[in-house]
Amino acid sequence: MDWDHLRVFLAVARKGQLLGAARALGLNHTTVARRLDALEADMGATLFERRPSGSALTPAGERLVPVAERMETELLQLASSMRAGEAEVAGPVRIGAPDGLGNLLLAAELGAFAERHPGLAIELVPLPRTFSLSRREADIAIGLDRPTHGRLIAAKLGDYSLGVYAAPAYLARAGTPETREALSRHAVVTGVEDFLYAAALDYATALEDGAGRLFRCASVVGQMEAIRAGAGIGVLHDFAAAGDPGLVRVLPEISFRRAYWMMSHADTHGAARIATCRAFLASLFRERRVRFLPYEGG
Repeated sequence: MDWDHLRVFLAVARKGQLLGAARALGLNHTTVARRLDALEADMGATLFERRPSGSALTPAGERLVPVAERMETELLQLASSMRAGEAEVAGPVRIGAPDGLGNLLLAAELGAFAERHPGLAIELVPLPRTFSLSRREADIAIGLDRPTHGRLIAAKLGDYSLGVYAAPAYLARAGTPETREALSRHAVVTGVEDFLYAAALDYATALEDGAGRLFRCASVVGQMEAIRAGAGIGVLHDFAAAGDPGLVRVLPEISFRRAYWMMSHADTHGAARIATCRAFLASLFRERRVRFLPYEGG
């Protein structure tokens, strides 16, 4: 069985469309379609239902996915073991992270880290979503909830706090709320419930229930910019908002403490390129503990 065909098969299964798979693999659409046709001919079965909206796995395709993933894992492990004796840590590492952490902290820190390790090709994916390590959406995932299933190795990176903030201009215009009840006279900036992807994001209701009006934004960075621009009051990460001259912490009695978890797949956890990145992330959280908990003394 040709691995190049299987590699294309997995990419289409994960992307759900030929064009997306072609982009991910750096191939053209025609090559992807031709390799799928060849694989289906070898297997004697149709693996995808090709529709205008995308490609859906058939029952035969569903059965092939875990077999192809095992082959992929064995190749990754072999490549990792062959590189283990090399002096330079090298190769691609994709890190999936929540958009707040990824955009407001990791983008800068990982950029500097990548400069010190030119052999590593770091890919940071800061999005408000979870990442599937078994489907190779990321090599390392940082999440808000501890995983409870799957062949994942998880380690707690550390706690962080959140507080309530507003822009000085907004407070000058609307007044500073002294109690939670006073929020009935204020606009509150919060997330979009349909896009909440983790139980740890349940803090939004602390302000929503008593708000005079709401402005919703699905992105943490978008919420921060809206609050800084004077759109209202909202909950922000202390590690990003504390010390920002464009933001003032209000209602200090309303605060939250959450945790970040770092996860990697058991099959690739020990790879040198991934272990190097994991060690860096762990040390970053240890060194920046006070920044993550600025009002709690670490």
